Amino acid sequence: MRISVLGSQPHLADVFKTFPETVRPLLEYHDLLLRGPSPLSVAERELIAAYVSGLNACDFCFGAHQIIAEAAGVDEVVFQQLLEDVDSAPVDDVLKPILHYVKTLTLSPAKVTDAQAQAIRDAGWDDRAIHDAVAVCALFNLMNRLVEGMGVESSEAVRASQRQRNGKITDTQYRDFGRMLGIE
Repeated sequence: MRISVLGSQPHLADVFKTFPETVRPLLEYHDLLLRGPSPLSVAERELIAAYVSGLNACDFCFGAHQIIAEAAGVDEVVFQQLLEDVDSAPVDDVLKPILHYVKTLTLSPAKVTDAQAQAIRDAGWDDRAIHDAVAVCALFNLMNRLVEGMGVESSEAVRASQRQRNGKITDTQYRDFGRMLGIE
């Protein structure tokens, strides 16, 4: 138990309810970044969120965003294969340079190179796509550390709840979660 006020098995909702001051802008940012206009589809952005979370071994966020990415059309077989090897994973080849980039940014941020960014452009993406991929990567590095630092863990019950809640993707999905918690 990292923070006693959260209890022995806290959920992210417990963290948000206990420390609500920053929740609204955080969830608004989630909706803007993950649901707003972007060259990357909702499915691609959620895949990046799950991938970054998997790289960080954040089971809670990995599971939640895998569920959302699947609801957006990503095949469930992609996730484990992607963590094992980006190049052989069954994702569109144009997405692979982005995934290599966010892997480096997550595991060794100082080692991101201009050549990696150019590979993304060479695959047909523009600078907005690079920005959005980097922003999703950054957001989930932050969220993974918040979740892990607060002791939030996943379980079959948590996954079942996440599956039920994330079956429908909306433009205000994250803010709706905050409203459900009574955080406005």
